Amino acid sequence: MQAETPSYFRQLRRATRQGLRDGWTVLRTRGPSQFQFWLIALMIGIAAGFAALLFRKGITALQQIAYGVEDVSRVHSLAEHLPWYWVLFLPAAGGLLVGVILHHFTADGRVRSVADVIEGAAMSEGRVEQREGLASAAASLITLGTGGSSGREGPVVHLAAVISTWVSNRINANGITGRDLLGCAVAAAVSASFNAPIAGALFALEVVLRHFAVHAFAPIVIASVAGTVINRLEFGDVTEFVLTRSGALAFYVELPAFLILGLICGVVAAALTRSIFLAEDVAAHLQVRLRLPRWLRPAGAGLMLGAIAIWFPHVIGVGYETTSAALTGQLLWHEALVYAVIKVAAVAITIGGRMGGGVFSPSLMVGALTGLAFGYVATAVFPDVSGAQTLYALAGMGAVAAAVLGAPISTTLIVFELTGDWQTGLAVMVAVSMSTALGSKLVRRSFFLSQLMRRGIQVAAGPQDYLLAMFQVRKLMRPPDHDRAADRDRCWSLIEQGVYLDATTTLEAAMPVFERSLVPFIPVVSLKGDDQPPELLGALFHVDALKTYNRALAAISEEEHG
Repeated sequence: MQAETPSYFRQLRRATRQGLRDGWTVLRTRGPSQFQFWLIALMIGIAAGFAALLFRKGITALQQIAYGVEDVSRVHSLAEHLPWYWVLFLPAAGGLLVGVILHHFTADGRVRSVADVIEGAAMSEGRVEQREGLASAAASLITLGTGGSSGREGPVVHLAAVISTWVSNRINANGITGRDLLGCAVAAAVSASFNAPIAGALFALEVVLRHFAVHAFAPIVIASVAGTVINRLEFGDVTEFVLTRSGALAFYVELPAFLILGLICGVVAAALTRSIFLAEDVAAHLQVRLRLPRWLRPAGAGLMLGAIAIWFPHVIGVGYETTSAALTGQLLWHEALVYAVIKVAAVAITIGGRMGGGVFSPSLMVGALTGLAFGYVATAVFPDVSGAQTLYALAGMGAVAAAVLGAPISTTLIVFELTGDWQTGLAVMVAVSMSTALGSKLVRRSFFLSQLMRRGIQVAAGPQDYLLAMFQVRKLMRPPDHDRAADRDRCWSLIEQGVYLDATTTLEAAMPVFERSLVPFIPVVSLKGDDQPPELLGALFHVDALKTYNRALAAISEEEHG
């Protein structure tokens, strides 16, 4: 009996399934083609946009529950009427929950942020820690929802990086593809957070990837636009801040004043950065001195924040209400000055106490307050040739943020896209250029790069600083059975002289040994303990180390100029 012939649609369904399986296999084994890569970039942009949207919605919902307010854009004004004990203990309760989360889901109790994304782009083929990243996002959400004084953009950037890491792992993306996908995720997250597609794309290139290669530009722009679309579908085509106009602008005559403002903002940015690092060091010292468990550290920081918020509720949350008040001139001179100082202290306590959050929004607020305070002085001294004080607030907002982030191009564009004011570009650019130039001298390039440097990760100067740390000597050494292995007797002679390398070290530690010892190879050993002799595993040859380093530099150069 003749077998029944499958129907046309059944054959089509089978062929489609087989084609999808074959396509997935090719994607995993050979990497995405150009069209596939752009499609993946679009999908990552949409996913990162939704992640940013949900994170923002989560903060809003949590603030509404915690503070009992309907309009979270005025949370600090409404918090003035809450009982003092609620304002005091709410951040502490949030900090306690944050501490428990970080204690159980991270090895070091530290919140992951933009600095970790930069490290992932430079040293981990565009990957970041996924489990720790999700825990950090939850911690930052709780921090901002319960009164922490930090920003929402940093956690969103790392959360987007977790998404791109998951995709990169699924398709076995190489270093270049993984970094490009990471840039796509970051661009979408920033653009969705600020409704700023141009600045989002440039932020990913300028801050995270730290190059403007052509091959990365198109997919990053696609993802950035996708993130912006997600934002606008929910909030509409509106700017974050609405400025008020007060007469004609006279900033052409005022350019020297904006130069001075830029220098002041550079000092303020350095003070903000160093305050955070000082708070981290003090908190770490007290934690050891008092023998406190690490999960109590965020709770202590939250209690300090609550005490500040009783008298200065402006420190609660991201601070956009106070920033808007500064940009529209609704604050007096002494208010702007005091709020700026208090905000710096609150941000240092929040981040130094490991509560979570980012520094972008706080730097915008501190910059706007600094600019407004300076504007009152400048317009009082030269009233006949001065524009509005709010123009100084706008320039100061961009200047401090640019110096903190080390991103003058993208920060300038973010200021424009946040406010919709493209007419005052010269004033903002002058202030930003001066603040960035001075700030980079007072702090190691930026807040993020300084964070990495404090952890012993040197990426500020470029690939020549961090590439050596990426290669373990165990993977580059020649084992004893190699056809061109090192002489065994000579290896033991060098070991007796103290010239050897542990197998777990990297080329970063090996190259100085080559320079000091002037030998063609160094024995690689496994150290068993103080009372046991080392085990000889092989030898690292100087020529092999140099070839590996040169190939890595060539690959980086090709990527950055491709």
